[in-house]
Amino acid sequence: MIPEYELKAQDIHHVALQNAKKHFSLTANGYQCDTDMIFNILFKAATDCVSIETACNDLLNTASSNRVREHLNEQLDVCYLREQECEMNRALAEKIPDEIFEQKLEVAFDFHDEPFYGKTLELRTYTCRGKAKKGTTHFFRIASAYVIWRDIRLTLAVTYVLPEDTTLEVLKRLLFRLKHLKLRLNAAYLDKGFCSTAIIRYLTAQNQPAILACAIRGKNGGTRALCKGGKSYRTSYTFTDGTKATLVLKLTLVPGKNGKRRRKWLAYVVIHLDWTPKKVYKRYRRRFGIECSYRMLRLVRIFTTSKNPALRFFLLGFGLLLINIWVRLRWHFSRRQGPGPKRVDPAQFRFNRFTSFLRRAIELIYGVVMSISTTRSPEIVIY
Repeated sequence: MIPEYELKAQDIHHVALQNAKKHFSLTANGYQCDTDMIFNILFKAATDCVSIETACNDLLNTASSNRVREHLNEQLDVCYLREQECEMNRALAEKIPDEIFEQKLEVAFDFHDEPFYGKTLELRTYTCRGKAKKGTTHFFRIASAYVIWRDIRLTLAVTYVLPEDTTLEVLKRLLFRLKHLKLRLNAAYLDKGFCSTAIIRYLTAQNQPAILACAIRGKNGGTRALCKGGKSYRTSYTFTDGTKATLVLKLTLVPGKNGKRRRKWLAYVVIHLDWTPKKVYKRYRRRFGIECSYRMLRLVRIFTTSKNPALRFFLLGFGLLLINIWVRLRWHFSRRQGPGPKRVDPAQFRFNRFTSFLRRAIELIYGVVMSISTTRSPEIVIY
């Protein structure tokens, strides 16, 4: 089939700008800096993976970076963090493909940490402690819900995690957001960070099918005592507080340091699912797609050293929003032609092409710096 239409860089810019202006309350009415300019500078910084300062310096006809940061810090107040979270979730759910509402969906939940190096006690009230990583034990933390269906992978719920938030409270907020969208959940996949008896009891009471990765603990007792035998199996298990659960023990062979394969046990808590160990292992592997979304987030991450937790949360969500826009556009404009279920041609519209188009559309509007001032003639030195 010969293509009749074209998806242009200006079309992608229009979609991204309208989505941002529709759901975010950020505004600017200055004689030089307006709302469109603020979002366009953020798009430029995200697609170049640089700071707001660098993006402003690279564009010709824009306001100064100080002015842009002033607008952002004035309107992104940490006191209104939950209201900003609602805005971000509405933006992420903009124009979800209709096919998603017709199917039962698999959903992955996970945490994502950004390192924090500040020392003030006030700022540390908005950070969570964790294992030492990248030179710190304090992190700005978010949690997200990632919907899996065919070639569509969307982050449809995100929440800022405070130190006083329990894991159960975080999960409830994410599930509430998904139910508010009227999505039908088939199975929820959660990593070891969510595996607690409180969450197991809650999901069981809510009749929500789920698979939770379970840590193998104990020297002779605990879950380690179940890692015996020569094949995978299901069994009942009672935790120390009396919570009963169904465990799946999966025996795998993984390459060791010497290149030889060694046996390794994996444990999963299974709720309201009668799947075999092989199926549990295979389906749970789909959860690692959420890790891919965080890796893609690094490609559109706006660099900042800001001490404003609300601004840092906004910039993380802003990157996830760009990924969602790309997924939606790819689903509509990069489908494989032919009979059968609708599928995406991944080679036609890759993520780097999306970011390049968005960057070029903005550079076309404002112009880019193409020269620097110098005291020596290039004709003498170069030519």
